[in-house]
Amino acid sequence: MTQPDFPAGLSEIASRYDTVFCDVWGVIHNGRRAFEPACEALQNFRKQGGTVVLITNAPVPKAQVISYFKPMGVPADAFDDCVSSGDATREELNKRRHEKIWRLGVDSGWERDAFLYKGLDLDFVEPDEAETLLCIGLRDQVNDDPEDYREMLKQGVERNMPMICANPDIKVRIGDQLVWCAGALAKIYEEEGGRVIYPGKPHEAIYQLAAERASSIRGRAPEKVLCIGDSPATDMRGAIMHGHDGLYVGTGLAEHGENFRQELVSLLEQYDTTARWAMPALRW
Repeated sequence: MTQPDFPAGLSEIASRYDTVFCDVWGVIHNGRRAFEPACEALQNFRKQGGTVVLITNAPVPKAQVISYFKPMGVPADAFDDCVSSGDATREELNKRRHEKIWRLGVDSGWERDAFLYKGLDLDFVEPDEAETLLCIGLRDQVNDDPEDYREMLKQGVERNMPMICANPDIKVRIGDQLVWCAGALAKIYEEEGGRVIYPGKPHEAIYQLAAERASSIRGRAPEKVLCIGDSPATDMRGAIMHGHDGLYVGTGLAEHGENFRQELVSLLEQYDTTARWAMPALRW
């Protein structure tokens, strides 16, 4: 497996790229506060003529993703646009407005999942009546364990019900705490033999949306894209799947100490993926 190179900052490699697809949680903020050096790096990339599209597996439309930014200190000029797994999920749900939907997730808290389907006039029903399972997350993402849901999820598998996973992430960092996401339930669903539709990273729908937004901003299709993220499973794998270079940053799910390089190589091997570049945290 090819090992990544380790630039001191984005400035060393920025000239190679005209567009950045940048993850949000774990890269530019931790759910509580902005990472100022990361935001400055994106600001500087834009000042040099680059385009920045934020690309996040948050299971809400982009308006809700962006609404968190000002209170946390993420500057508006750090990005040109934003696409979310929620945006891509809404497109999938819009195709299924005639179906009966089993909704699994919370209705409050940081995910604010009601925005995911607001205005679509979906028909939510009990599991024994449903045709499709919409998985937004755990009912209690802090105190529940995904294994608590295995028997429940078997109902959908037995009924040959597809699951739409609104957030393919397994975990996300909120402040100093890691919490479970919908991807953890989707993993169990697949283990039980169920079929999962993933609108978010690393799958095609969200990258297509990001490319369309970048093309609209630039007036032409992006020619060389750098994908920045903190997840080997979604960000780095997604970059490879879609023919882009990946820059892994260690400010999210992993706790990296002085041996960042060795720890990173082990982490990438664990997920059977790689990255073109890596740094402990995004900076210019």
